Parts: sequence; C-alpha cells; structure tokens
Amino acid sequence: MEDIVNGYLDKVIDWIPGMENMRLKDFPSFIRTTDSEDIMLAIAKHELERISMASAIILNTFDDFEHQVLQAMSSIILPSIYTIGPLTLLAARTAGSSLADIRLNLWKEDPGCLEWLDGKEPRSVVYVNFGSLTVMTNEQLIEFAWGLANSEHKFLWIIRPDLVRGDTAVVPQEFMMETQERGLLASWCSQEQVLKHPSIGGFLTHCGWNSILESVCGGVPVICWPFFAEQLTNCRYLCTDQWGMGMEIDNNVKREEVEKLIKELMNGEKGMEMRNRALEWKELAVRATEPGGSSSVNFDRLVTEVLHPNNYNN
Repeated sequence: MEDIVNGYLDKVIDWIPGMENMRLKDFPSFIRTTDSEDIMLAIAKHELERISMASAIILNTFDDFEHQVLQAMSSIILPSIYTIGPLTLLAARTAGSSLADIRLNLWKEDPGCLEWLDGKEPRSVVYVNFGSLTVMTNEQLIEFAWGLANSEHKFLWIIRPDLVRGDTAVVPQEFMMETQERGLLASWCSQEQVLKHPSIGGFLTHCGWNSILESVCGGVPVICWPFFAEQLTNCRYLCTDQWGMGMEIDNNVKREEVEKLIKELMNGEKGMEMRNRALEWKELAVRATEPGGSSSVNFDRLVTEVLHPNNYNN
C-alpha cells in the first residue's frame, strides 16, 4: 500500500510489445491486481485460452489507429486478425445494410437533443456523456455541473437517472437557473448522431471504446474522465502522442479544473491541435472503410476466408 501511495502506479511498463509509454495505472485494475483469484482476471485468462482455439479474431478498430499493437498481436497470436472498424462507417457503406436501423440502448433516446443542436452555431456545444454504466458521487456531479456552468459554453449533458451512486441524479436548482439559456439536460440520446452534428465542439467522456470510435467518426476532440476497464488505457492513448486528441480530468474532479479544460478544449491552442488530430483520424477512418480501404478489404477477407472457407479453399 505504501508503494502505491508513493507513486508506484506511475511506474512505466516498457516490456509489453506494441505499447509504449504506458504506466501501471493506465491498465485495468484487474490486470494490475495482486489477487490471483480475482474474478475479472480469471475471465481475462479464460478469454486468452479461447483465442488460441478460435478461427479468427475480429476487432472493431482500423489499422492506422492501432498499428503498433496490431502488429505485435499478429506476431504472437495464432488466429488471423481482421480489423473491420469503425463498424458504424463500414455498415453505412454496405449496400442494403439494415444495421443503421438497429438501436441497442439501455435508455430511451430523447429526439429533442438533435432538434436543440440544430439551432446552435458550428462547434459551439460541449457534449457530456459518461456512458451507460459509469457512476459518480453526488459531490462529483455537482463539481461537473458548476465546471460546465462557469465555462460559459453551451452544453448538452446526458444524465442517466442512476448516474449517482446509490441515489437519483439531481443537479442544483441554482445550476439550472444559471444555465437555462445555454444548456440542455437529457436522460439519453443517439450519441453517434450527436457526435456527427456540426454544432458539437468537444466531448466530455468516460472513454468507453464505442464512445472513442464515435468521437473519431465525428472528428471531435475529448476531455477524458475514465472509470474502469479499458477506459484507462484509452485515456492514456488519447492524451499522449499516440492519438493526441484528448485531455484528462483528475479522478478527484474539481469545478475549477473542469472549467479550465472546457475553455481550453473549445477556445485554446491545445484544443485546436486536438481538433486537428481528431479530424485527421476521422479522415483515416473514412479511408479505411471505403472500397479498397483496410477495413473494407479485411471485411471481404473475413467473409471469404472464415465465413465461407469451402469456397475460399476451392
């Protein structure tokens, strides 16, 4: 425990193939656990065993986005790897695809979010959504609320009823009065559509993988507040030169920091650099899913080599 308090989690891990400049704290807690009986560690081990018996590994990513890691995986894992993402872009380019009509949400979407965004200037709105599972304390909710309010930027904030641990999520009435002319609160929305909307200038996120890919597809830079699992690793990649389109909020969130980072994201020099990087990744994602692009080619290979192997062998 003393080692951890003294910065042990900042220790650089330099021996994992394809992953540079990673610290111990950038990995999921179940990876760095000292408990060999940890249930999540056991699940991870089980999945690794299953991988060795699989015909293929299908990943919702694209080659340019995770090139080094994918190369390292290809050198040590037996099954063929097929990167076919971002799936939302690939599905949109597939003739006769009905995937765009499929919605898998735990919460009912509020169509009023997109209507509200339609009346806002380009890149003028901060979108805030911590996903379907992340929870926080009431104190953290209040700090986020006043950070948003004090930034004086327009915002769309998705607040699930169960966002606050052990209680119903309710923001202060004073906050509502302060921001009623420039903010919208909703319980859920179509995030993919929101992040592609021209009025969105930045995204305050928990760094879940779907959220990251949807940010890339929209060309939207992010402020990161990771919670658990792969979100910690995603955050590290976003906030370093690896992807270069994010800034991180300290876990012990304070309104002053939220305000400062939002202002930098929307108006600062670093925010502009992040936006340019996000747009570069968007362009690469689009190319990957176009005919002849890496994900498009890999999808065709997957169908031929794995789903219809008899035809391929003949």
